[in-house]
Amino acid sequence: MHVTRDFSHYVRAAGEGVQHIDLAVEGVHCAGCMAKIERGLSAIPDVTLARVNLTDRRVALEWKAGTLDPGRFIDRLEELGYKAYPFETESAEAAEVAESRLLLRCLGVAAFATMNVMMLSIPVWSGNVSDMLPEQRDFFHWLSALIALPAAAYAGQPFFRSAWRALSAKTTNMDVPISIGVILALGMSVVETIHHAEHAYFDAAIMLLTFLLVGRFLDQNMRRRTRAVAGNLAALKAETAAKFVGPDEISQVPVAAINPGDIVLLRPGERCAVDGTVIEGRSEIDQSLITGETLYVTAEQGTPVYAGSMNISGTLRVRVSAASEATLLAEITRLLDNALQARSRYMRLADRASRLYAPVVHATALLTILGWVIAGATWHDAIVTGVAVLIITCPCALGLAIPTVQTIASGAMFKSGVLLNSGDSIERLAEADHVIFDKTGTLTLPDLEVMNAADIPADIFELAGRLALSSHHPVAAAVAQAAGAKSPVVGAVEEAGQGVRAIVDGVELRLGRPSFCGAEALVGSVDPEASIVAFSKGSERFVLSVRQGLRPDAKAVIAALKARNIGIEILSGDREAAVKAAANALDIPEWRAGVTPADKIARIEELKQRGAKVLMVGDGMNDAPSLAAAHVSMSPISAAHLSQATADLVFLGRPLAPVIAAIDASRKALHLMRQNLWLAIGYNVLAVPVAISGVVTPLIAAAAMSGSSILVMLNSLRARSASREIV
Repeated sequence: MHVTRDFSHYVRAAGEGVQHIDLAVEGVHCAGCMAKIERGLSAIPDVTLARVNLTDRRVALEWKAGTLDPGRFIDRLEELGYKAYPFETESAEAAEVAESRLLLRCLGVAAFATMNVMMLSIPVWSGNVSDMLPEQRDFFHWLSALIALPAAAYAGQPFFRSAWRALSAKTTNMDVPISIGVILALGMSVVETIHHAEHAYFDAAIMLLTFLLVGRFLDQNMRRRTRAVAGNLAALKAETAAKFVGPDEISQVPVAAINPGDIVLLRPGERCAVDGTVIEGRSEIDQSLITGETLYVTAEQGTPVYAGSMNISGTLRVRVSAASEATLLAEITRLLDNALQARSRYMRLADRASRLYAPVVHATALLTILGWVIAGATWHDAIVTGVAVLIITCPCALGLAIPTVQTIASGAMFKSGVLLNSGDSIERLAEADHVIFDKTGTLTLPDLEVMNAADIPADIFELAGRLALSSHHPVAAAVAQAAGAKSPVVGAVEEAGQGVRAIVDGVELRLGRPSFCGAEALVGSVDPEASIVAFSKGSERFVLSVRQGLRPDAKAVIAALKARNIGIEILSGDREAAVKAAANALDIPEWRAGVTPADKIARIEELKQRGAKVLMVGDGMNDAPSLAAAHVSMSPISAAHLSQATADLVFLGRPLAPVIAAIDASRKALHLMRQNLWLAIGYNVLAVPVAISGVVTPLIAAAAMSGSSILVMLNSLRARSASREIV
């Protein structure tokens, strides 16, 4: 019977002419597995991307649209020795839970057997040099076999199954030599026991499995904790929303059925499922993910809300601007996925080293056995030494050296409000020694503020705000928001390029250019660097100073960068007066105004020629070329989409502090990556010759191999708290 497989539900567009699918893959435990899968899938014609995420054992695949059946990828993975199926968060998590339980059961069985076999081994060790009878020794050996053999058969399942799949596919992975070592140790022990020999190695084999299971269980738990960050984001996504299908009629519909322009009802206690703007109602909302503000903020007419925000008190009507995969929360999730899948140059180095592991270690073990036999050793002693070499050279530490640091550092950065968008951004950011800031939207907030609102009488300011609601100009919108205006003035008329006017109680109101309102004489009384908007009520004249305020912690961040010996300058296309004011406020002596994108690139290239590693921080469409030209780049989440796509890192919220947090975290992570590589390499440099010399028993080899992996993981955990206080 022919069975067809339809995976079209899991395929999505990834750009013009490109399709994408995510597959969950079982049995991926190390960098060697990752490299083998990526090479095998990339060899398929028309595949443009094959990237393995070790953290959640997911393969991201992209190919030219219409050229391949996704089922072919699953078939290819089966040929490579891996079982795969379309990735779904719930099923993937269920599979992870099941594997975690299996590992825990196996670990319990192995640890229990180890304790009992060790209790039986101690009398044998002491008896071999005293007066133990051969019959007694044989009894203890057979009793150890009775415990160790079934325990190893059960506890070794994770390694034996993986090795069998690899060998069935005529390939190898790191579990093959481990399985060979365990089986050889057990088989030799049975043969030795049958021949009444003094030594058996049941204790070494079962203890090896215990150490390996401890390392694998800790590794899996670490990955699950890291995935919890992405899982927490997924938990913020509402799957349905109350959509208005009539003036007073709502229907609960899936988020996929909501389009921009629709109106949804957001009730107290609900999470917002869309991005949009409040058009009716008043409430408090928690949108700390986007703004970084932990306190609840007031939501009323005109307030933007984002998917994932929690509505606390009142009921809101929201006009949808984006839904489903177009929301800001979905974009953040994609960026986080990029961070977890990203591949740094240090990780690529570790991948290449791990790729050589299987052939090199098998050859080394075989040559060790033959060398000892030629030197006059018995086959028994030669095989024991070969088993020790197989065990001690396991590249677990090398495979964990970089991914664990990158994964933990990515999670730490996310908690500080920073998302990675490039594989080697951590390493490049750690090298940065000069920062170029754009001003507008980067050092300043993207929203306009009325700087002298406190100087305007409250009733006048409220009236100006109501009149501003009738204008589409962004400066008028800032006035309306600052005044808290709820209802526009009836009968208002906007004159293009001038302002808006209306008659209220027989008195003419005007809001707009100073010349339009007859307030030219008052212009000199307010901030000359700001945008000036005038308001008149009859013969009364007022001027409002509107500009983008500095980010709340900008001054502290600049001081912190100076404390870290990082050069700073501002390159902005804004007016000279505005840039000068910001530079003076932040104590940045080096600045330029009125620069073009080409000017910014020229300055970056000039600094590169001097040997500087430039970090560019900008947010506008015009910043995209300079972001790409810099050694490393960052954008706020409010940046234009093109800038976000170009930037290596994206930071959330209103504060600028994530810039410092990212620099500190990246420097710490790079230091730990190098440490881990030296630990892993140093371990093998020392351990392999010692194992070949015959000094190390399989038991000691098991302890040394597991100890090196645990040491690397513990060292990697230091990446969780890298950022220092901003000074």
